[in-house]
Amino acid sequence: MRALVFGATGQVTRALALSAAGQGMDARCLGRGEADLADPEACARAIRGALADVVINAAAYTAVDRAEDEPGLAHAVNGAAPGAMAEAAAAKGVPFLHVSTDYVFDGRPGRAWREDDATGPLGAYGASKLAGEAAVLAAGGDAVVLRTAWVFSAHGQNFVRTMLRVGRGRPEMRVVADQRGGPTPAAAIADALWTIAAAWRDGRGRPGVFHFAGAPAVSWAEFADAIFARSGWSERPRVVGIATADWPTKAVRPANSVLDCARIAEAYGIAQPDWRAGLDLVVGELAEEKA
Repeated sequence: MRALVFGATGQVTRALALSAAGQGMDARCLGRGEADLADPEACARAIRGALADVVINAAAYTAVDRAEDEPGLAHAVNGAAPGAMAEAAAAKGVPFLHVSTDYVFDGRPGRAWREDDATGPLGAYGASKLAGEAAVLAAGGDAVVLRTAWVFSAHGQNFVRTMLRVGRGRPEMRVVADQRGGPTPAAAIADALWTIAAAWRDGRGRPGVFHFAGAPAVSWAEFADAIFARSGWSERPRVVGIATADWPTKAVRPANSVLDCARIAEAYGIAQPDWRAGLDLVVGELAEEKA
């Protein structure tokens, strides 16, 4: 199956490229030089000119705080570009898989978010991603929107790499404890996308919005403690949980990022990944790189 993937250096796109052959997929990953997401027409043109059985958009403007100062760029990349991609894919009659985020919700504490819950993004980044979802679903093709959260891997910018970089040698780390979510290995997201793509190939695809995130749900402080526990350091920092108000950021983060993943299990047979197993692999990969 030939897959056209938007993105080349992001966490999920790298995982897609690494796992493609093992999944029986032939993936062509497009970097900015081949398709600038700030230029929606360039993205559509790339699809029109490609031989592809599925199109996957795993690229995005992800600078959550900077988006507050660059809402126009965030909306072009996260809103207009996916819409143009979805329209081009629909015109070619190929399924379009689009990665979105928990930031489309307002993060009110309570139960895990379901796909049909009311959205209410708290900032420019979430608003731009919600605009992208709407544009993708309005394009009229075979589209899947995959919402995920707290992505991590051995590459790129993510919480795991940050904790291992700044935590070494420190006796204490103050980490937000009143935001909860499901850390999600990028490799698991890639596997889920390939499973969905294969289902469309085999005539079993189902369009719509689906949630996919790791389990069990934890706070950032609990996640940090798990990271340090696997670090292998002879001395590791003590994690002190703090309130969001004690760690102010330009963009407001959702307090509740927990996603209900029952729908994707029913539609595609995809179970929630245990992020602890994924974390073991990522920490081990990072340790090998330093050895």
